[in-house]
Amino acid sequence: MSSTPSRPNHTLTIIATLFVLVWLVVAGFPFLWTTWGSFKVEADFFSRADWTNALSGVNTIRQTGDAFTLDGYEGAWIQNEFWRAGLNTAMVTVVVTLLSLVLGTLGGYALARSGYRYAFWILIIALVFRAMPHITLVSGYLVPFFELNIWGTLPTAIIVLVAINQPFTLWMLHSFFLSIPKDLDESAMVDGCTRFQAFREVIVPVMWPGIITTGLFSFLLAYNDFAVTAMLLRQENQTMIPKIASFLGSIESEGNVMFAVSSVVSATVPLFLLVMFFQRQIVGGLTAGAVKG
Repeated sequence: MSSTPSRPNHTLTIIATLFVLVWLVVAGFPFLWTTWGSFKVEADFFSRADWTNALSGVNTIRQTGDAFTLDGYEGAWIQNEFWRAGLNTAMVTVVVTLLSLVLGTLGGYALARSGYRYAFWILIIALVFRAMPHITLVSGYLVPFFELNIWGTLPTAIIVLVAINQPFTLWMLHSFFLSIPKDLDESAMVDGCTRFQAFREVIVPVMWPGIITTGLFSFLLAYNDFAVTAMLLRQENQTMIPKIASFLGSIESEGNVMFAVSSVVSATVPLFLLVMFFQRQIVGGLTAGAVKG
């Protein structure tokens, strides 16, 4: 009996396509609208009289002579030195990501290859630690940081963010290492490699998609953090997210809201470019972690 190929259900295809389009519009509209509004003045973008002012830019034309203006970006980046917050964010996120990956890769490999039961309990303790509110963890660091006179500096935020992020990297990299057969380690050691040489020269190259995926999530945690950086950093050492909040906290000053809008766009664009650049590695890493070999 010959089997005929099943025909695609055109109705389901149309519904799925419409759903994806609606989802893209709903997901992308807030950022696109914010990006558009960042080139307007506050009287247009937050107009209560007529929301179409944000489209036409009536007040923007009246105040600046053009329908678009860079006053929000100039005020944020130059007048309020948002560039300094961007530099602090870059330093914190890069160091946190590198330290988290180094410690998480070594720890995840050791736990994945360990035959002792304590490995399971270490992961459970890490999971409990990760589930705790960040504000609870930060409060425990304040007293020693004050006594050591290191509160307010970037290393304090880096230490706490690495501690908060480490359970996540341990769990994620541990699952990736479990998907790699132990035969690779054993074959390398039979050929004369030490355990660390086998890890560095054989396992790590296979693990690159998982390491990149974990590193991206670690980067996002440090990049988007507010609680830790707001409580542990002085105003001159603020990262971008607390700096944006400081603009919103002083809305009585004209233009500060538009500084915040422009800063939000400036802080979001690097994340969008980063995800687009590493999208293949992210998908590959998540797929590799889902299949146990």
